Amino acid sequence: MSAPDTAAESWHDDGPLLPVSVLPDPVLSRLTSQVDPADPAVLALARRLVTLMRASPACVGVAAPQVGVSARLFVLDVTGHPKAKTQAGLVVLANPFVVAAEGVKVAREGCLSVPDLTGDVPRARTVTVRGMVPGPQPRERTVTANAFEARAFQHELDHLDGLLFLDRVRDPAGLHARRTYQ
Repeated sequence: MSAPDTAAESWHDDGPLLPVSVLPDPVLSRLTSQVDPADPAVLALARRLVTLMRASPACVGVAAPQVGVSARLFVLDVTGHPKAKTQAGLVVLANPFVVAAEGVKVAREGCLSVPDLTGDVPRARTVTVRGMVPGPQPRERTVTANAFEARAFQHELDHLDGLLFLDRVRDPAGLHARRTYQ
């Protein structure tokens, strides 16, 4: 299996969509394990995560725990989102970590794994994240993001640390029933 390039189409998988783990599934509260970004199974999982993200309305990211896999892997793409100032395109990272973070802003978040709620969550305004792009010859990728994209990176990284946005809401008044749009 060859390593995909950065084009979203090369990351697509035609298999059935992975089922989404929802609260209270215990996988969502576990610290994930490092992965081998050269492992073909990691690349296959990354492709399936991209496919799930693309098929889920208003979804800009999915982490491996959200599909029941306790692995340090996520995908993210905020391209075209109206709140995004930076747009790094499709980001697929194994073993990611925050290199730097600045500022704080509280804003509303939702999650595929918490389908009925949104919450007001404080996050860094700007982050720099580094990880490995999976493939037969993994390569390091570093992304600096701000505004909505920075929030999305932190949200996905939290999943890898066994945290949900609910764990970051400071005040019960900051929890909201998710709106349903027809």
